[in-house]
Amino acid sequence: MPPLLMFTIASFLPVLCLAAACILGGIWPLLAVLAITVFVFFLDKLPVRAASTDASGHRLSEALGVTHFLLLGLTVWAMGAELAMLDKGLIIVAAGLYFGQVSNSNAHELIHRADRWAFRLGAACYASILFGHHTSAHRLVHHVHAATPLDPATARLGEGFWTYLPRAWIGGCRAGLRAEQKRHDGAQFPRSYLFYALATTLSIGGAYVLAGTAGVLGLVIISAYAQIQLMLSDYVQHYGLMRSTLPDGRLEPMGPAHSWNARQWYSAAMMLNAPRHSAHHARPATSFPRLELDSGTMPMLPHSLPVMAVVALVPPLWRRIMDKRVEHWASTTRQGRMMPAPA
Repeated sequence: MPPLLMFTIASFLPVLCLAAACILGGIWPLLAVLAITVFVFFLDKLPVRAASTDASGHRLSEALGVTHFLLLGLTVWAMGAELAMLDKGLIIVAAGLYFGQVSNSNAHELIHRADRWAFRLGAACYASILFGHHTSAHRLVHHVHAATPLDPATARLGEGFWTYLPRAWIGGCRAGLRAEQKRHDGAQFPRSYLFYALATTLSIGGAYVLAGTAGVLGLVIISAYAQIQLMLSDYVQHYGLMRSTLPDGRLEPMGPAHSWNARQWYSAAMMLNAPRHSAHHARPATSFPRLELDSGTMPMLPHSLPVMAVVALVPPLWRRIMDKRVEHWASTTRQGRMMPAPA
């Protein structure tokens, strides 16, 4: 199979189902939800081992970036179309999952690219779902302070998702703004945040043009749901894994043991290898097809990233599954050796 074919199929299949749902209604809204939930769950069970490749994936990322706006416009338009309320509800669910899991992963890939066009495309994708500040917070705060108390996106051991959500959202917005102000010589409202504000305004205005008040309401709900998906991803991938303080008072460098990863092949292909998170933190500029896994040095989630995101919605269940794993990795890091992970 060509190196990028599986990434292309897995990331574009939900696009086709969601587009059909918006245009045709009928059975398609349900199929759009199933295509990004149940279908992914069962394909992940197949004994397929995906290897890294030398392909860059740049053209696929750019195509997905452009598709983001076409699909967002179509889902907003559907909110004002003559579809049953159940169909619209299913479209909102499918769209929130797609923009929060697939399109978020792709925008994340784009904002780490060196060329200006790709970076702006990724930033515009985030701003279109009313989350523009994430571009600054992720690059300038998270990648600098991940696995420390200075990073709002790092979940503390014992912190439930619903407590984490407002803290990380507000904290990321503020920390990103402070980082941009520092970069722009103390400007009170840096150009990057002006861009996010403008792009967000255009997104809301475009929603009103496409479908009136129903379109704006649909955009807000879809964006909120997508943002929850994104925040779930950050929560799961950085739960409880903290960098230690060295004898000289400095923090240890960010290493493979400071992010959670997942082995499942299909959800990883759909999310452009976002579950290979330790490798991304080690080399943020490395394109997604080239990211690798090492179960000996990288903490592995017991299930796929989407499944663990669902588990995180129930904090007592999440803590029962994950806290012992956090303690295991903290112990192996302190001892400088690897032991089998707890069952």
